[in-house]
Amino acid sequence: MAIDVAELERPGVAQQIPARTPAERARRVLTYAILVAVSALFFVPFVWSVSTSLKSLPETTGFDLLPNNPSLRAYREVLIEFDFLRYAANSFFLAGTITLANLILCSLGGYAFARLRFPGREVLFMLVLATLMIPDQLRLVPVFVMLSGWGLIGFKGYMLIKLVLATNLFFMRQYFLTIPKDFEEAAKLDNAGHFKTFWRVMLPLTGPALAAITILTFQGIWNEFFWPLILLGFGDPGRYTVQLGIAQFTFQYQALWPQLMAASVMAILPIVIIFLFFQRYFVAGVVASGVKG
Repeated sequence: MAIDVAELERPGVAQQIPARTPAERARRVLTYAILVAVSALFFVPFVWSVSTSLKSLPETTGFDLLPNNPSLRAYREVLIEFDFLRYAANSFFLAGTITLANLILCSLGGYAFARLRFPGREVLFMLVLATLMIPDQLRLVPVFVMLSGWGLIGFKGYMLIKLVLATNLFFMRQYFLTIPKDFEEAAKLDNAGHFKTFWRVMLPLTGPALAAITILTFQGIWNEFFWPLILLGFGDPGRYTVQLGIAQFTFQYQALWPQLMAASVMAILPIVIIFLFFQRYFVAGVVASGVKG
């Protein structure tokens, strides 16, 4: 029997959608079950941290998830007695400054490597990629000796070695490659130079990539322990970052578990807030940067 298309398109005529087969429904349920299980597995450590931060020190020796007498005493001690706010302020300063520097310099460098033609461009880009293959532990001694000779052990030295991260430079270069050249050609017709084309045309199109760099760089600097320990950890405790401050709750023969977990929970919150704010742009930037290489 022939199907009258006009009859089906008339208002009020119900459109029949094929129902899912039992195999499709079972596959869908299984997929969601696996996703929920994996999510719960990753969420358990955070729940355990929050629970431990509400316990007393003797209670932390047990394996009860819920504390018998929940208390915010550990949070008060962390904020008042252990100067956690100073550590957080230091981390905010370093993470914010380094993130801003990377946004500016890596966007400029990424545009140059992606769009401009100059002698030695490919060699320089290969050198940038080569730095990603050198672990921090291997360049610890030469970097420390160099910074010591320049008198830059401290905030200045740490910001100097993080001023331009090769990962961010590579990320921005890949994203600029995904932007059609038609935009640049239109700018050239308006007699726009390289910098004006970059600032007025190309940079506004890189919002998702800039959001991704903001999240990754801020999170990386906020959570880093190795270089702050080397450059900031031997001297004035007033220069400690959040991670160095958290390490102060672990001693040779004892660990203050409630205070340690309370500090860890508070240290996670800024990263969660930033990720929730930039989440949509972050996903778009990561996906688009891998389209063209």
